[in-house]
Amino acid sequence: MSDHAPQPPQKPGEDPIRPHVFDGIQEYDKRLPNWWLFTLYGTIAFAIVYWMMTQHFHRPDDGKQVARAVQELRAAKLAAAGAYDDAALWTMSRTDSIVASGQATYQTTCVSCHGDKLQGGIGVNLADSTWIHGGKPTEIMKTVTEGVLVKGMPAWGPVLGPKKTAEVVAFILSKHAAP
Repeated sequence: MSDHAPQPPQKPGEDPIRPHVFDGIQEYDKRLPNWWLFTLYGTIAFAIVYWMMTQHFHRPDDGKQVARAVQELRAAKLAAAGAYDDAALWTMSRTDSIVASGQATYQTTCVSCHGDKLQGGIGVNLADSTWIHGGKPTEIMKTVTEGVLVKGMPAWGPVLGPKKTAEVVAFILSKHAAP
């Protein structure tokens, strides 16, 4: 069978027929529809922009975002559990959302005595490694919860509640290196 079949004369206004024949089929030489071309070009443009955003503009990759979200969920679960041991408080101190909540509470209740940078003043310095009433996270939690009335520190546990108290302790611990 010949690859080129004789073409019938074309009528005005008809689409041209391609000169080749395959399995006895001739096809029109039509242009693709505009909606199809716009979809194709739009998809190519989107792929290029997406690739640039994810590979060249230092957007955090999905793995890091998932790891951060899982860490925050675990820490929030620890914060809501109510059983605060040393490991739980250290984990909370490494979670940005809990530290931010603790910092906000610290700014409203503790900054007047302990300073905005935990440097001390009326109260003791919380930024150094010297702890008068114990430096383990549970000991710090006990000190904040029960207070030290002899030295002028009120008991913040009944005022703040256990969750906010743990968040403040997490904020304080965030300024220290974990063991």
